Amino acid sequence: MTAARRAHLETVTVITWTWDIVVFLAGMAETARVQALIAAGRRFYGRSWVLATSGNFSMVSSVSPLRLLITQSGVHKGTLTAGQFLTIDASGRVAGRRKARPSAEAQLHVEIVQARGAGAVLHTHSVWSTVLSERHAAAGGIAIQSLEMLKGLDGVTTHTHREWVPIVENDQDMIRLRGVVGHLLRDYPSIHGFLLRGHGLYTWGRTLADAERHVETLEFLFQVIGERHEPDPHS
Repeated sequence: MTAARRAHLETVTVITWTWDIVVFLAGMAETARVQALIAAGRRFYGRSWVLATSGNFSMVSSVSPLRLLITQSGVHKGTLTAGQFLTIDASGRVAGRRKARPSAEAQLHVEIVQARGAGAVLHTHSVWSTVLSERHAAAGGIAIQSLEMLKGLDGVTTHTHREWVPIVENDQDMIRLRGVVGHLLRDYPSIHGFLLRGHGLYTWGRTLADAERHVETLEFLFQVIGERHEPDPHS
């Protein structure tokens, strides 16, 4: 990535931020962000949503220039420590001189933050998100409707809401996958999350609490759909 491209990424992010997110970020010290993410990891591990070294979490720590606090690659999310977090810039690179690597999917976190103006991004690897991402892959996503729990999603006020959860083909080329996710977020401006096929859920929120609520809501909905034994719509 050229220096000019990195500089461009540093500047384009500020246009999407809302005042409530700026206030949220200003009100949290770095240590508080770390501890909040550690606590989220413990809770999610307890629900079997981030077993072993799966999943990754991030929070925005600076708007301009854009900086994200993100989990280090290959660490257990149920036993996170303060030393297992890194700060990355808008290009997904580690800011500063630390040698450790951020989560392999750091590029996706940055893309989501830029596209949605999110304050936090959470990625989980539950059994049901993995199963459903395979079962409904041919349909390109999962339509969820007529369930009361949908009201746990930001802006949803009725159980009649239809939530579309797109399924994206997994790819080890993170720059290419970042481009796919960017197009997806532009094509579906009202979605609250998406699934990577055979991989897991990505969701986000204005604050970490919002993002955690979205994880809980979507994981509940996935389990309901899975336990209904609904067939593959294209089988």
